[in-house]
Amino acid sequence: MKRITAILFPLLLILPLLSGCGGPTGADRAAPGTELPPEGNRPPDADTPGQPQSGGDALSERVKQMSLDEKIGQMVIVGLQGYTIDDHARELIESYRVGGFILFKDNIRDSAQTLQLINSLKEANSPGGVPLFFCVDEEGGKVSRLPGEFVKFPSNRTVGGVNDGSFSREIGRLIAEQIKSLGFNMNFAPVLDIDSNPANPVIGDRSFGADADIVAKLGVETMKGMQEKEVISVVKHFPGHGDTSVDSHIGLPVLNHGLQRLKSFELVPFAAAINNGADAIMVAHILLPQIDRQQPASLSSVFLTDILRSDLRFDGVIVTDDLTMGAIESQYEIGAAAVQLVRAGGDIVLVCHDYAKARAALDALRQVVRTGELPERRIDESVRRILKLKEKYRIADEKIASVNVERINDAVRNLLNRYLES
Repeated sequence: MKRITAILFPLLLILPLLSGCGGPTGADRAAPGTELPPEGNRPPDADTPGQPQSGGDALSERVKQMSLDEKIGQMVIVGLQGYTIDDHARELIESYRVGGFILFKDNIRDSAQTLQLINSLKEANSPGGVPLFFCVDEEGGKVSRLPGEFVKFPSNRTVGGVNDGSFSREIGRLIAEQIKSLGFNMNFAPVLDIDSNPANPVIGDRSFGADADIVAKLGVETMKGMQEKEVISVVKHFPGHGDTSVDSHIGLPVLNHGLQRLKSFELVPFAAAINNGADAIMVAHILLPQIDRQQPASLSSVFLTDILRSDLRFDGVIVTDDLTMGAIESQYEIGAAAVQLVRAGGDIVLVCHDYAKARAALDALRQVVRTGELPERRIDESVRRILKLKEKYRIADEKIASVNVERINDAVRNLLNRYLES
């Protein structure tokens, strides 16, 4: 397969003031909404959210003016410990210029504390830093990180049982309102995996169901709802985690599917999302030896460059699943994994746990560029995509003073009562 060697340049310069994770349906079936776009990954009318965009030369100049350390930092999203900013987090901001943070349940006690934590991270970054991504896994169902004050959404399996695109779109909007009220701007959701293996230990009711078309339809609507509320939706887990029998948090799943099987089934929801303006895609730690014998999909140029970029024509941001998961740590040193991801065509390295591992990934990327093992122009390609996305969603390190949880809860209750009340 022919590799893409020329990447569409992003369109905006970051403004100085904005420093602020059924069965196959047959290879001949074409699912509704999965036709490939003629170029790029954005439909002609899908420039929103964001402001009117200028030419790519301004952004290229912005990237050129950044130091190597600043550029490498933009490509890494990290976790932190506890409920408050600590010295490690400050160092990752001030010395490494990381591109964002991801929060988990052990970082979130209640809405006031979460708001204060995110505000303090923004404050630490605001003197001259590119504004931060603030990320969370808020899928609904059992994967929910938000404090107990918020009304919870049902599992995607329940939503799939309703099978109403309007319901899914409203869920996307309200999830976005919930997380945006606390300062988050990026959500690792929705799950586009197809629930094709009842023994799957990690997906299950996180999926909209076992039918590829239903997953595609409802997943796209949920994604669009988040986008409409100016929250970045990162669809996951490409190329499809639904048929695995191993949890990639623990070990490396192996699937013996070929490319034709993927195209006719697992990739159907991802193709639909790309065709409908997906901004970012998370790639799973899954080995598919019929396609790439050596590297899991998350570190494979076959999957990231040949299939995702070239075949599916995706020019958005590619994010790896957490590199501290067992699937990677059992096979790779984390610095080597980070470098391999970038070599393969990925844009953002996700290191959710352990300050030392975050530093190791950052240091490894710095080293291979400084020694010439990895061309700096490869880094520049990813940084352009990342800055373009931050500008499109008007990401800014502006503090949020307070949150009205009950107002959002009322809207969630009304929605659930309309669609789920018997």
